[in-house]
Amino acid sequence: MRVTNNMIMKSSTNNVNATKVNVNDKNNQMTTNKKISRPSEDPVIAIRALRLGTTLNKLDQYVDKNIPDAASWLEVTETAILNMKSLITDMRTLSVNGSTGTLTADDRNTILSQLQALQKQMYSEGNADYAGRTVFTGFRTNSTLTFTEDEADTKYNIKEKFSAIDDMAESRYYSGSVSVPSTQAEVLTNPISDVEETVYNRVRLPYDNIDKINSIEYTVAGGAAPTPATLTTYPDEEAWAAANSGKKTVADDKAVFIKSTGEIILGNELAKTMRQNKSEISVDYDKTGFKAGELRPEFYYDCTDKTNDLSPINYKRYDDKGELIRYDIEYNIATNQNLGVNIEAVDVFDSNLIQDVGDMINAVNAAVNAHDKVDKIKSMMQENQYATDEYQQKLKDWLEAAQKEADYADDNVQKLFSSNIGKSDSYLSDISLAITKVGCKSDQLSITEDRVGNQQSTVSKLQSDNEDVDLSQIILEYTSAYTAYQASLTAASKLGQVSLLNYI
Repeated sequence: MRVTNNMIMKSSTNNVNATKVNVNDKNNQMTTNKKISRPSEDPVIAIRALRLGTTLNKLDQYVDKNIPDAASWLEVTETAILNMKSLITDMRTLSVNGSTGTLTADDRNTILSQLQALQKQMYSEGNADYAGRTVFTGFRTNSTLTFTEDEADTKYNIKEKFSAIDDMAESRYYSGSVSVPSTQAEVLTNPISDVEETVYNRVRLPYDNIDKINSIEYTVAGGAAPTPATLTTYPDEEAWAAANSGKKTVADDKAVFIKSTGEIILGNELAKTMRQNKSEISVDYDKTGFKAGELRPEFYYDCTDKTNDLSPINYKRYDDKGELIRYDIEYNIATNQNLGVNIEAVDVFDSNLIQDVGDMINAVNAAVNAHDKVDKIKSMMQENQYATDEYQQKLKDWLEAAQKEADYADDNVQKLFSSNIGKSDSYLSDISLAITKVGCKSDQLSITEDRVGNQQSTVSKLQSDNEDVDLSQIILEYTSAYTAYQASLTAASKLGQVSLLNYI
């Protein structure tokens, strides 16, 4: 085969170009630190890079965003629950102190001021939020758990069910009140009221100042029973007493509803029968006007917001079987793994808390006022204008009546606070369970974070091994390629100096 100079030059040119391409490839790898710059250079590496990149993006989302977001939500939740636990612990301590029966005037005033502070703070923890989202309100994270200001025109229809075993409790009511005379004539002529105590069982609605009860149904195991009592409604306790010759009484087989306090007061035989039958009471009622700090009904009960009659808003809290409907918020924290991060208010903030604290405040207030009357009458007995036997004897009668009222008030404080010790323990038990749930979620999140973090590191290494070049190795390869390129140029230049005339 005859090889011409032209053939040699063409072959040499191709070889120079090939070494130049190799130098260019090594230069690209060295400057980008990547094995390929286009999928066509190595389809296997390209396909593997796509798969590993997709997987790593997901893991980055879990580790850098979803898991920290879930952890922060749980941290805010736990802090609020722990604060609530502290408040209820304080409430229990006050209950223990108030149940001793040996309170001084300073003790009563101290307990009263502490209870009032607790009442203001009690539900504010329920409005805890994370990044503007309320953590205890299920899906409705844009709404606070409580009313943040007075809403006089807001109207709800609320449906609620009570158990005669769990929700019916003994309560004491007092007829008559001593009005301390302020003049000599009043000391001698004003009638002295005789305070009387009546004790009944009651079912207490979670709100006071109720508009009306639309319906009330009593049921027993096995189905509905005929309504066992006539329900008589009064605007307040004074109207109740006025309708019964000045005494707060209920017939054995009847019931009384007090709008101002939201209490359904049951006759003794009626209450006994309902307990024996393990009855339930379903109440449908309307309330207009809510105070700042009161719970929003939609987070606890089946209800309808009727503030706008043209567009009422219905809220469903229980299903047809009476089971609580859950509104869980879940975070995707790993592949095919979700974690519910929220604890709902109904599991932590008992709707009876504010009413319990309110009852305690009212009882202590009554005791403070009753003892003030006793002190005032004793002070009057020391004044010169009441020094005669006639005034002294009459003031003794006043003092006896005032002391009776004070004794009743002290007894009510002692019994009410004693019963609230058990209630506080029950509230604390619910809160401890909620804290445990949050702790379990946090532990699960921490374990998942470790696992996903390890996966992130593994996939990141695999991605690097698949796509990245060894810098020291590529420098050697580039040097070798560049040397070969220089050699090819030298060889080609020498070929250009030789022609057929050199051989003639």
